[in-house]
Amino acid sequence: INMDLSGLVCTLCQDPFGGSENVVNSGGQIWHEGCFVCVQCFQPFQEGVFFEQEGRKYCEKDFHVLFAPCCSGCGEFIVGRVIRAMSQCWHPTCFKCVSCHCELADVGFVKNQGRPLCKKCNAEVKAGSKKFCMKCSLPIQGDHIVYNFQVVHPEHFNCKTCGKALNGKCKEKEGELYCLRCYDNLESSVCGGCRRPIEGRIIHALNKTWHPEHFVCCHCEKPFEGRRHYEKKGLAYCERDYKALFGDVCFSCNRPCRGDVVNVLNKTWCLEHFHCTACDEALASKGGARYADMDDRPYCKHCFEKIPVELRRRLKKQAE
Repeated sequence: INMDLSGLVCTLCQDPFGGSENVVNSGGQIWHEGCFVCVQCFQPFQEGVFFEQEGRKYCEKDFHVLFAPCCSGCGEFIVGRVIRAMSQCWHPTCFKCVSCHCELADVGFVKNQGRPLCKKCNAEVKAGSKKFCMKCSLPIQGDHIVYNFQVVHPEHFNCKTCGKALNGKCKEKEGELYCLRCYDNLESSVCGGCRRPIEGRIIHALNKTWHPEHFVCCHCEKPFEGRRHYEKKGLAYCERDYKALFGDVCFSCNRPCRGDVVNVLNKTWCLEHFHCTACDEALASKGGARYADMDDRPYCKHCFEKIPVELRRRLKKQAE
């Protein structure tokens, strides 16, 4: 500006002005052009735009950094109207319902487990028709899992074994999450014979699991193929080898017979273990055994008479 500068000094440096020097007049104060700068970065104001705080002038960038609140939604500085809610600052257009994304600045909101919801969505959450992920606070619209008693999106987690992102079919074991394939490998049984995983039919015996073709008599090494086996000292024997090696085996207790025995129906029982198949009544004494036979199993007379006549005839016919 052109004005009489005699006796005037610069507001910042307090030096007088030259007779033909250009000056800046702002708010009734006069400055050298080189002194009229941001008090933070000491750079001239771009296009003459500045912001004032407590009598000090700042460029737009430094004013935002020092004094302008940052929007919790978009991360940008807020100039103008500020929405203060949930201990954070927002642009009016950024403060939205986390479910339906409607703007909440002028309609009000409900705080639900740390999330801003419109009144309609909050009512749906209370009714159970909407769920939110407890990890990211966003609505759950597809797969979800319950982990540590919380409903969450599965994609926030990775398989403990292979590291792949999980989906809704993942499984939990001892507090860790696994994809279905890795979980099946953890749960799969190992054959007591070949020490390989069992994927098909499985046999449980001797406190181990076996492939059917690998569960064999320890003496003759023939598979049992569904036939009864006899155990002794942690080993399995077929009936023929067990009897040859250790004597008769009780059909009931699966142990070597001691003392008096009952030999009927091509089987051997300890005298005290020869009971009715249905009611478990003792059928034998040292004087002999009284029983009725059906399907190679012993019954007392009372239980045998309860069996339908037609069924008895059919089984007898099959046996013949």
